[in-house]
Amino acid sequence: MRIILLFAIIFVSLPICFIKPWIGVLIFSWLGYMNPHRFTWGTAYEFPFAKIVAVVTILGLLITRDRMPLPKTRETILIILLGLYFTATNFFAFNPYAAWDQWEKVIKILVMTLVTMMLINNPKKMKYFVMVVAFSIGFLGIKGGIFSFMTGGEYRVFGPAASFFQDNNDMALALNMTLPLLFFLAKEETNRKLKMFFWLTFIFGIVSVIFTYSRGGFLTLAGVSTLLLLRAKYKTFGVLFISAALIIGMSYIPGKWFERIETIKSYEQDRSAMGRINAWRTALNIAKDRPLTGGGFETFTWQVFARYAPNPNDVHDVHSVYFEVLGEHGFVAFGLFIALMLSTLLKTHRIGKISRANPELKWFQNYSSMLQISILAYMMGGVFLGRAYFDLFYHVVAMVVILHTLFEKAQQSKHEAGFAS
Repeated sequence: MRIILLFAIIFVSLPICFIKPWIGVLIFSWLGYMNPHRFTWGTAYEFPFAKIVAVVTILGLLITRDRMPLPKTRETILIILLGLYFTATNFFAFNPYAAWDQWEKVIKILVMTLVTMMLINNPKKMKYFVMVVAFSIGFLGIKGGIFSFMTGGEYRVFGPAASFFQDNNDMALALNMTLPLLFFLAKEETNRKLKMFFWLTFIFGIVSVIFTYSRGGFLTLAGVSTLLLLRAKYKTFGVLFISAALIIGMSYIPGKWFERIETIKSYEQDRSAMGRINAWRTALNIAKDRPLTGGGFETFTWQVFARYAPNPNDVHDVHSVYFEVLGEHGFVAFGLFIALMLSTLLKTHRIGKISRANPELKWFQNYSSMLQISILAYMMGGVFLGRAYFDLFYHVVAMVVILHTLFEKAQQSKHEAGFAS
């Protein structure tokens, strides 16, 4: 029944995605983040639903008038430059077959990011887009939270099989980036039932992050919680609520969770942590040897470790978005990647600063804060996780670019209205 329902939803929606391709962006995002096909079996489990929706959406983009030109912003230029540079460095990849497979996945993400910037062109569409992304990942948080309560937190929470965030650490990153979206959606929502739904999803998301047993995820959660608390209206109440939740919650968390988290303090004796440091130094050595090209996508193999690692016998995933880009593409790509994050943060800061002084622009203030914290969550969580090509990060960048475009239009309209009066 699930298989039939999923096929029916997708294929009935394809004409809509063609006629109104912005709907295609929403469905593509739902498929990419919730991964509903991974809750089925047989033909549907591996069926390329997202690819089909993406193709139909792009075809719709070519003929629709309901689009805006690709925004001419720093972030757009940096994304295009990254795509071009990733392509160039891949011709010098150590591991060419795997590298071109990964290149295809990354370029698809970047292309759909640019498509999203053109099709989500008004505040209503922007809200729906944020809601779909937040709910799709939030649903997994609800599922993980219920699972944790039912099992007493004895088992780790993982993401959907064969997805970008199947691993518990990746799941923690996705949830941490989604928590600000849920928080500000709840803050903005006027419908009481929907508002309560967002708050409950937010709480379950926190529970799920904790029970991923991810140490990096836990540290990122602490940072995100602090940032959200600083933006909360009732800070004292928030502190008391969190304190009470921690006191009650700690009595139910199993001992092995504390044992896992406490290894943060003794990373020198932790094999996983030392393996990451060995991989980081390997990435740096690759970049020093090949500063312009790095090793190409999927470069961290045992052959490369044998040549560049301080400890060649400890072959380990790089586990850092920063060292991942540095090792795979060199210093130029690393600079572009850092510039993209910093440029996005500066844009949210500017929007928030200007809109704060204008009550009629409060919507922009809340959304800029939401997206800023989501980017910061990625930057914090990315220290410990190799997800430089995580589609959620690029989607959040797209949200910032769209928000900036809408903000500029709102300011221009306000200026013209004031001039006319």
